[in-house]
Amino acid sequence: MADAETMDPAIRLADVHVRYPNAHLQFDCTIRRGEISAIVGVSGSGKSTLFNIIAGFETPDEGQVDIFEKNVDGIEPSGRPVSVIFQDHNLFSHLDVATNIGLGINPALRLGIKERGKIAASLMRVGLEGFGKRLPPTLSGGERQRVALARALVRRKPILLLDEPFAALDPGLRAGMSQLLLDLHQQEENTILIITHHPDDLRRLADSVVFLDGGRIVAHQPTAEFLARRDNPAINAFLGN
Repeated sequence: MADAETMDPAIRLADVHVRYPNAHLQFDCTIRRGEISAIVGVSGSGKSTLFNIIAGFETPDEGQVDIFEKNVDGIEPSGRPVSVIFQDHNLFSHLDVATNIGLGINPALRLGIKERGKIAASLMRVGLEGFGKRLPPTLSGGERQRVALARALVRRKPILLLDEPFAALDPGLRAGMSQLLLDLHQQEENTILIITHHPDDLRRLADSVVFLDGGRIVAHQPTAEFLARRDNPAINAFLGN
């Protein structure tokens, strides 16, 4: 991994501390602009908290969060250049697909011809052309995940956080969604962080890996170097070594 001083940083967490009654988490890392970084570690290691701090859903007790070299302390989630796709898709089951995507453009759903054109274009980009009137419960897991990705696309935020987006998908769908994500990343040139428990996702997607253990970042390095490691028991267990 390049030295932080020589990076073109998208995200920098500087001595960030988060304290809970039974846990103390501490994060120091810099994510390079335009990279796909995998965030990995056992359950409870702090992955979701890391995302929440970046997105603005949680406020650290100490330290500083910079996004594109700007301190985002005090900036609400809606004001940050970040989109989040959650594991459960966060789709409203009573709203059709087009309306769910439209919420990404205007939460009040004031959508004109231009906005509806963006919705149709986003559906085409994720392979769901003609699905606009469908309701989420009628879709497969992979289709719902594509709708969530389309909603993130219309927001046009340069940072995308994906919290185990492929968890409910079978291996074939995982591979297909991974390729779609790579294709869209190449087009958008955005910065992506993805929480995953699958080493195969690292091999398919990630430029670098951030490994958390016990609320600390214990490794942050290019994917090939991380996959070759044999010196840390927690990393060995994750990789199945």
